[in-house]
Amino acid sequence: MTGKSEDIHYGLGPFIILTFIYFIVGFLTTINGQFQGPMQVAFLAHADKLRNTLTTCISFFFFLGYLLNSGVASRWVDTRGYKTTLVRALAIMVIGLLTYSLAAWIGANWLEAGLRIGQDQVPWAYFIFLLGCFFMGTSAAMLQVVINPYIASWEMPGTSAVQRMNMATGINSVGTTIGPFFVTAVIFAGVALTSVKPDQLLWPILWIAFVVACVMLVTMRLPLPDLAAMRSAVKLPRSVWSFSHLAFGVLAIFVYVGAEVSIGVNINMNAMQLLESGRELSFFGSKSLAIGSINLGIPALLATLYWGGMMVGRLISSAFPSVSPRALLIGATSIASVLIVLSMCLDNLYLLSAAGLFHSVMWSCIFTLAVAGLGAYTSRASGIFMMGVFGGAVFPLLQGMLADYLGSWRWTWCLALACELLMLVYGLWGSRVKDPEALANLVVPEDPGS
Repeated sequence: MTGKSEDIHYGLGPFIILTFIYFIVGFLTTINGQFQGPMQVAFLAHADKLRNTLTTCISFFFFLGYLLNSGVASRWVDTRGYKTTLVRALAIMVIGLLTYSLAAWIGANWLEAGLRIGQDQVPWAYFIFLLGCFFMGTSAAMLQVVINPYIASWEMPGTSAVQRMNMATGINSVGTTIGPFFVTAVIFAGVALTSVKPDQLLWPILWIAFVVACVMLVTMRLPLPDLAAMRSAVKLPRSVWSFSHLAFGVLAIFVYVGAEVSIGVNINMNAMQLLESGRELSFFGSKSLAIGSINLGIPALLATLYWGGMMVGRLISSAFPSVSPRALLIGATSIASVLIVLSMCLDNLYLLSAAGLFHSVMWSCIFTLAVAGLGAYTSRASGIFMMGVFGGAVFPLLQGMLADYLGSWRWTWCLALACELLMLVYGLWGSRVKDPEALANLVVPEDPGS
């Protein structure tokens, strides 16, 4: 690659394909998180002391893929290009889905075979399922390393980078919103949570793998442009970590995804615990939500309200191209912090689910602020930025451990509150470019092979 400019023909068609892949990422990310409750029943029936900790390992291994392989994705982008990396990431997603199916098959036939951890018996099928989570997280990380720079740099008249990011993440949130319904109504076919079996996972996941494989084959034949000005195969004169607004942005995305995923995957665990204790969590007088012949419980409803709030917020914010990402981040984190405090004090999970509306804009704001002005450093910065998504592994697991220790989920939401406050600090101070003049005069060496 060189620092030279090239003619890139942008169009609506490739933009739609990329946003559809972003939809798949959101859909499967939420499905992975929503597996926590059912997999706790299907695989961890003989686990007691570490039940919540083992359950939250599902999210931990998914987001571990972000930490270990985001850098690999950025290197692939620099050496092989954006499109090749995109296709490879989709192939890894198919492998992850097939691993899920393998875990379901083994669990259906040899559920008693496993490993004893302390007083808990954990089946081998569960560890295979965690391996599938790792592959899925790796794929999601790589896809976003490719898609985020595409969306941010796409030439669409009358739009800003943060607006285009909100468009794409809005479609992503459509996937995250229907994910809980899909797990409850399709994969486990409306069966009571206490009756979930591993083999119910097998065929729905195989069909999803088939769809993703078809998307991969279509993508291979698409004339997607390569953003040569946003990647570099040569050694860059500065470390990407030398840009403070990026370095602090990685920390901000670390805590953002920690808060987002903790609420998204653990709010239903909190609800399940309250329901088991005899607490009534009715919604406008109803203890469940009926859609046709399918009856969804309050835990699935809470998760859907949370992810649905993110979808609505992103779609609304995409209509306002001139809003400052810094001001938007400061306002959103402030309101989300208040909602979390009120939720804990009043022990009201519906207030907690409302935080999704304000989480909706945080990803696009943080990414836009973190990569501002980086030019040819963007592909490597995007890979490093995606490593911060590992917060989605750390905070849900810490919260599960804390819930085991306290015997309750209620006050564990202090972890999410701490994340909100750190994002507020980033919006106020950490996102400011320290030396804008030096950033504007960055010089990147030419690739001698170009």
